[in-house]
Amino acid sequence: MVKQKEEMQQAVRKKQKMTPSEAIVETLVAENVKEVYGIVGSAFMDMLDLFPTAGIRFVPVRHEQSAGHMADAKERVSGTAGVIVGQNGPGITNMVTSVAAANQAHSPMVVISPSAGTPSIGLDGFQEADQVSIFEDITKETVRVTHTNRVADCLRTAFRIAYAERGPVLFDIPRDLFYGETEDYILQPNQYRADKRGSGDPASIEKAVELLKNAKNPAIISGRGSVDADGVDSVVKIAEHLSAPAACAYMHNDAFPADHPLAVGPIGYMGSKAAMYSLQEADVVLAIGTRLSQFGTLPCYDIDYFPKNAKIIQVDINPRQIGRTHPVEVGIIGDAKAASDEIYRLLQSELPSPEKDEKRLQTIAKRKEDWEQELVDLAMVDGNPINPRRALLEMTKAMPENAIVSSDIGNVSSTANAYLKFNQTRRHIAALTFGNTGFAYPAALGAQLAEPDAPVFAIVGDGAWGMSLHEVSTAVEQNIPVVACVFNNQAWAAEKKNQVDYYDDRYVGSDIKGPEFAEVAKSMGALAYSIDKPEDIVPAIKDALKQRKPTVLNIYVDGTQLAPPFRKDALKMPTRMLDKYKHLDYSVWGK
Repeated sequence: MVKQKEEMQQAVRKKQKMTPSEAIVETLVAENVKEVYGIVGSAFMDMLDLFPTAGIRFVPVRHEQSAGHMADAKERVSGTAGVIVGQNGPGITNMVTSVAAANQAHSPMVVISPSAGTPSIGLDGFQEADQVSIFEDITKETVRVTHTNRVADCLRTAFRIAYAERGPVLFDIPRDLFYGETEDYILQPNQYRADKRGSGDPASIEKAVELLKNAKNPAIISGRGSVDADGVDSVVKIAEHLSAPAACAYMHNDAFPADHPLAVGPIGYMGSKAAMYSLQEADVVLAIGTRLSQFGTLPCYDIDYFPKNAKIIQVDINPRQIGRTHPVEVGIIGDAKAASDEIYRLLQSELPSPEKDEKRLQTIAKRKEDWEQELVDLAMVDGNPINPRRALLEMTKAMPENAIVSSDIGNVSSTANAYLKFNQTRRHIAALTFGNTGFAYPAALGAQLAEPDAPVFAIVGDGAWGMSLHEVSTAVEQNIPVVACVFNNQAWAAEKKNQVDYYDDRYVGSDIKGPEFAEVAKSMGALAYSIDKPEDIVPAIKDALKQRKPTVLNIYVDGTQLAPPFRKDALKMPTRMLDKYKHLDYSVWGK
């Protein structure tokens, strides 16, 4: 063991002869990469051949978009950057949507992007595309390999930027540069990147503490940065010290423990009214590890809850996000945990033994109780065949404490925001503000690979399921026991709700018919159930968890019980000017 360690240290100190493929794979090993997601292609076959010996698992998906979503979720659960690869041209361009989603989700990722060989670049050859230009706007950086001697160095640069700027980086390598000979170091990550960030400017921390100390109604918003930094416990300490209600940022319901007396739930579309009312009355808001996204702070339930006059303290690791959507009183550029720890330390000094604000605690408890009752009452309204809220309620009853849940985009998936509660971090994997359908199921597969023993669920509408059901084959082939809960209302229901409210129930493109998804899943080798009674949901989930097999629940829900439109801010009642279309004008049919 000692000899092996000495040999490794010597190898680090001197250059070694190796092939470019070996340099890439050894750098992946140094970065603790255990899986790479993609579809096999001739462009990177020389590298792929080394994976089994190197201890890297290649996970072959059915569509390259799924590879990006799997890698995104794997990083969110494990904290290790995801890695994807595909054939040059169409394989890489198929990844555009999932890489763009990871970029907006701030998920470190490296896209190994084989491109046309150097002798044929620019000749519009077979499977050639200018991949660097395509990905420039949806990645943190595009890194081009220009010579075999730069392969390892460029890959190190890709990982350094992915972690530093929290997002995907394109590592573009002409396909002929996998071959040949190079001399280079295989460095350890601590030799070329630093992961630790400080707590931020001390003067800004002091100003933030002064605001919090004197606040009458402080409130906290905790986001993904708190989760990524393992700083949620530190946020809890601040909340307890101030008796401050703590909300979760939009679709980050694991950013504050739901069972804590000060937890008020998530903000944003279909979030918690308890959180919204608590924020509405705040005079100081401490936003930790969140960019306070524009969509995630829009009014909901006709509650314009985000305070206009409150003094905002925003902590974010990325200076670009400070004050981007809401003006701040104090901006702190720093690690969410380090900043929270320093704020708490100074609070203890400035406000040593604050009395618990019993009146505020009672208000929080009452708001939570009222909201929980409203959620149950809404769920218990009869549906034909099942009220989608009832299905969500039953599903949450069956989920174990350590369950990981991915959620897609869509009417039912977004309604789940109100019902999903977590007491542990890295449990909620949502599609977030890029808003692409087809995210949840491949993301759940990636999450399951990150935590093989955890129960993992995907919440998917039938529209989004049509974009991802092919990955059931991947789940069966790779033995990934995710439980997919498909909420089947035979519609693109979010869009249908717009047509109900704004277009006089004129349905164009929103009604869809699909196959019997349970039968399709069975044909792929999965465990499957077709459900049209709410009382069958819990037993089906318990059976799936017991058998630990890839499972699909095709849950038929009422297509008329729809949540409010996603984008009230972006929709207007229709006006028509040409005589041909006058009968479609709101002024005619809206009377």
